Amino acid sequence: MPKPVVLIAEVLSPATIEALGPDFDVRHVDGTDREALFGALAEADAVLIRSATRIDEEALTHAPKLKVVARAGVGLDNVDIKAATAAGVMVVNAPTSNIVSAAELTVGHILSLARRIPAAHASLAAGQWKRSSFTGAELFEKTVGIVGLGRIGALVAARLAAFDMRVVAYDPYVTSARAQQLGVQLLSLDELVAEADFLTIHMPKTPETTGMIGAEQFAAMKPTAFVVNVARGGLIDEEALHEALVAGEIAGAGLDVFTSEPPAEGGSARALLDLPNVVVTPHLGASTEEAQEKAGVSVARSVRLALGGDLVPDAVNVAGGVIDPYVRPGISLVEKLGQIFAALATSPLTSLDVEVHGELNEYDVSVLKLAALKGVFTNIVSETVSYVNAPLLAEQRGIAVRLLQDDVSEEYRNVITLTGALSDGTQLSVSGTLTGPKQTEKLVGINDHALELPIEKHHVVMLYTDRPGIVAVYGQKFGEAGINIAGMQIARRAAGDQALSVLTLDSPVSEELLDDVRDAIDADLFRQIEITEV
Repeated sequence: MPKPVVLIAEVLSPATIEALGPDFDVRHVDGTDREALFGALAEADAVLIRSATRIDEEALTHAPKLKVVARAGVGLDNVDIKAATAAGVMVVNAPTSNIVSAAELTVGHILSLARRIPAAHASLAAGQWKRSSFTGAELFEKTVGIVGLGRIGALVAARLAAFDMRVVAYDPYVTSARAQQLGVQLLSLDELVAEADFLTIHMPKTPETTGMIGAEQFAAMKPTAFVVNVARGGLIDEEALHEALVAGEIAGAGLDVFTSEPPAEGGSARALLDLPNVVVTPHLGASTEEAQEKAGVSVARSVRLALGGDLVPDAVNVAGGVIDPYVRPGISLVEKLGQIFAALATSPLTSLDVEVHGELNEYDVSVLKLAALKGVFTNIVSETVSYVNAPLLAEQRGIAVRLLQDDVSEEYRNVITLTGALSDGTQLSVSGTLTGPKQTEKLVGINDHALELPIEKHHVVMLYTDRPGIVAVYGQKFGEAGINIAGMQIARRAAGDQALSVLTLDSPVSEELLDDVRDAIDADLFRQIEITEV
C-alpha cells in the first residue's frame, strides 16, 4: 500500500516533520510558485502551509485527493475555507500556539511605552545622550484595562499583576466569578477607558468590535494613558487614534496590527508610523521560535488524525472523525444556532443545555455539543475556537454544559434547541432544524416564539409591543438607508402583547441606524446577528 502523500509547502521546523512520523510520503514544494504548487497538489492527501501559500478555489481544483489543509499558525486568511468545505477538504490550524507569545508582546509594548525604550535607543544610537528627555513611568500601582478577557487577555492579566498593577477588564461574556478567579475587576467599557493608565485590547474582529476604541473613548481617557493593540487591525479606529495622539488626548500607542498590512502610503495606519509617541512592530504576535514550533507540531498531529479517520479537535470547518453522514449536516446548523444564541444573550452564560429531539438520537450526536460551544464562542473570544478548546473556554467561564436527548419531535423530523441560563437570571433558547432535500438550515424558535426562517448571513431580531404600523416604521427606515429586507417573520405568543420580528437582510446595518430603529419602535430586545461562515 502506498503511503499517504503529505506536502510541505513552506519551511517548517524539524519537529514538525518528526511529529508526522514515518507513516507518510513527505514531499516539499515552494508554495509561492503557483505552477509548482498545482503540480504537487495533484497527488497530495494533505498540505502543510504557513502564511505565504494560498490555498484557494483554484488550488483546490488541482488537488483531487486532498483531505486536509493544515495552517501552521492561527490566521487563515490565505485559505478559502468555504471552497475547502465545498470540496470536502478539512482545514486545521494551531489556535493556541501563539497565545503566550502574543501576551508577552503586549507586555513588551506596555514596557516600551512606559519607559520610552525605542525612542531612547534611537537617540543614543544617533550619538546623543539625553537622559532627561526620556523620563518614563512605572507600572507599579498603575491601572491596566484589558478589553477582552479571553485566553490571551487572561495571560496578560496574570503577567501584569506581577508588576503590582491594578487589573480591570471589560468583557460582556465573562462572569464576575471568572473575573474574580483571575484577580480582575470587571468594569463597563466607559468606566474602563476613564480609569486605565494602559489599555490593551484582545477582542475578535467582528462588525460590533471594529472601531470599538474610537474618538469617544480617547476623549474619555487620561492624557497620560497609553493604548496597545496586538490583536486585530481595525479594533482601534486608526484615524481617531492619530487625532487623539496629535491633540494630546492620550500619551501614546503601541501597535502590532493594522487595518492595512503592511501600512500603505497615504493610509491611516501609515500616518501613525510618523508620530514620535507610537511604538510599532510588523505583526509579530506569533513570531517566536517557540510559537512556530508549537504551531508546526500541532498541525502535524492534526494531519495524522485526519488521515487516520479520527476526530480532529482543531478542525475549523468540519469535525472530522467517525461521524455518521446523517448527523454531519447538523454540525453547521448547531454552530450557527450557537452564534445566534450568543448574539441574543443579554448577560454572560452560566449554563447551556444542547437538546436533540427526533430521529437523530439513533446515532452518536455528541459532536453537536461541541458544535454548539464552538458556535457560542466563535464571535466573542479573540482566539480561534475549535472542538478542543471550546469545552475549555466553557470550563474557564464556569459554564455547565449538558447534552440532552429525546426521540420525540412533534413538528419536524429533528429539532435542536440550545437553552441557556444567563447571569442576570433570565433564560434564553433558540431552536433550529434541517428541512427538504437540500437540508436547508432554518431557525424555528426563539424562546417561546415559533417561526420558520432560513438562516442567512445578516439578521436583525426585534422584540416589541405589538401595535399597528410598526412594520411600516422599520421598513421605511431600513429602506431609506438602502438596506434591503430579503425575508421576514413575525411571531406572537398565544397570550401577551409582544411580537418578535426576525428580518433577513442583504447587508449589515450601521450601529447608528440600529439605534434609530430601536428607539422608533421602542424595542425591548434589538439585536443584529452576523453569521460567521462555519
